[in-house]
Amino acid sequence: MRGITFIRQFGEVILAIAIAPLFAGWIAQCRAWMQSRSAPLVTQPYRMLRKLFSKDAALAETASPLFRITPYVLFGTMVLAAAIIPSLATDLPFARAADAIALIGLFATARVFLSLAAMDIGTGFGSMGARREMMIGFLAEPALLMVLFNASLLYGSTALPSLVDGYRAHPTIIDPSVIFAAVAFVMVLLAENARIPIDNPATHLELTMIHEAMLLEYSARHLALVEWASYLKLFNYACIGFALFVPWGIAIHGSDGGGVLALSIVALLGKLVVAGSALALIETLSAKLRIFRAPEFLAMAFLLAVLGLLVHLLLGVR
Repeated sequence: MRGITFIRQFGEVILAIAIAPLFAGWIAQCRAWMQSRSAPLVTQPYRMLRKLFSKDAALAETASPLFRITPYVLFGTMVLAAAIIPSLATDLPFARAADAIALIGLFATARVFLSLAAMDIGTGFGSMGARREMMIGFLAEPALLMVLFNASLLYGSTALPSLVDGYRAHPTIIDPSVIFAAVAFVMVLLAENARIPIDNPATHLELTMIHEAMLLEYSARHLALVEWASYLKLFNYACIGFALFVPWGIAIHGSDGGGVLALSIVALLGKLVVAGSALALIETLSAKLRIFRAPEFLAMAFLLAVLGLLVHLLLGVR
């Protein structure tokens, strides 16, 4: 039985690594369709990664070992996060190893390494992007913590597998606070993944960049790993949202058989299609905010999460 769970764990990680670029390509394609533009192929991220891996890396003379190892640290932390998040099943070995609070620590580790690497070369744009990234992270993490605390009040745990198991065991629980928490989570997802209205992943204006400004000195395999890590981060945040708010289709503890896992994969792909379309719609209907308005956006996310927490406490839903 233990061998089967480790095989499932390995398969879940490989699936996350494989379809994360596809999820980003689906969002870009939906966004182009909604804006009446010629849509790129949904496999465009794979083509870009293959092209980058085939090139020779160019490094600045002042680059330190930190600058060189950061892409590998970023990719490794996102892969570890994908192993912890129960995207397909809750009885996987790594899914029990850490709770949602530890996941925030993983994301913070990746942010710190990327920001330090951006400042390592000493360019103006890299330092500017690093300062903006740390500001966004400083404001987004409290809102995300409040969302997780809201979910933990329902089932008494911050571990995502326990939350999924608890919801599947009591699917009739209706709590209005979940709506506030879900809206706050979507706002945090947009901010943490450099999406509109906080950032524009397709921009070419250096003065408006946040995430992309930190990548200007990377090339070839290093840039490919950083981009792949950003795809994995978006995929991981989507799977956290699925575990918190729409855990249908995730195989709970005690579910055996290949048929259950196959249904979980189909359910995950269906939820990714819907989530990608929704994110593309939000980005199409929104305009990028000025950087000085970003704190107001994330403060609203924090207040919505707190409001959901208060609604739950006042109503006393069990």
